[in-house]
Amino acid sequence: MAVVETETHGQTLVVRMNRPERLNALNTDLRQSLAETWMMFRESKELEVAILTGTGRGFCAGEDMKETLEHGVVGGKKLAIEDLFRTGKLEKPVIGAINGFAMGGGFMLVEATDLRVAVRGALFEISEAKRWLLGGYNHGHLANLPYPVAMEMALGFRFTAERFYELGFINRLTEPDNLLPTALEMAGHLLTLPPASRVNTVHMMRQMRPRVAPPMQGLADALHEHGALSDRVESRAAFSEKRKPNFKGWDNPEDRYNLPSIDEVTGTLKK
Repeated sequence: MAVVETETHGQTLVVRMNRPERLNALNTDLRQSLAETWMMFRESKELEVAILTGTGRGFCAGEDMKETLEHGVVGGKKLAIEDLFRTGKLEKPVIGAINGFAMGGGFMLVEATDLRVAVRGALFEISEAKRWLLGGYNHGHLANLPYPVAMEMALGFRFTAERFYELGFINRLTEPDNLLPTALEMAGHLLTLPPASRVNTVHMMRQMRPRVAPPMQGLADALHEHGALSDRVESRAAFSEKRKPNFKGWDNPEDRYNLPSIDEVTGTLKK
């Protein structure tokens, strides 16, 4: 069984993640197959719009923590080819058709799409605060969400599709049977536009999205290392074993009071 299934509707490519027994969790095979599919889509002379969705009751559960524990590589192995969709180098628009749970890395797939349709009741979560030493600080910023909502997102709270629709993060809400037809209808509208207009407008809109400033990204990099690195594995082991995690916090307890900070003048990090 292919972990990525595709079908074409004229100039529209439907990309379907197909590991329903694992809620389409991103193991190496699925990540590699998605990267290959996006490469094919980019190089195609016939295909102009893509729709990304999942099989079963999940869109994508994010990192496959079972594989992480087996291989001992937190965050997954490096792929053989670049994933153009994730790195923002795919010039063609992608519509997310969110059929269920979108957690962690699955949420980040949604975040990379240009337009979004979700079934009512779908659940979303940025899980970084649960798995790393720094929560998803950048996601609410990228989505132009107010500070308290961005904080809620960063700290791993769950959001319903209905709430995200109210916040403007989702374009359309549908019933399950109407998910793909709604996404195809949106794709059909895009295909009525002059090709250069469609490509140029998508490119311009992407360039206008908020970005994390380099000094802040430097601070984030420092905070990703500020704590007991063993907790990253412990969080995944506890999840896999369905038990309460035993977090250490910091190798040196005093480090919790010695957070990295930013020199606002030079933009360099200092302790």
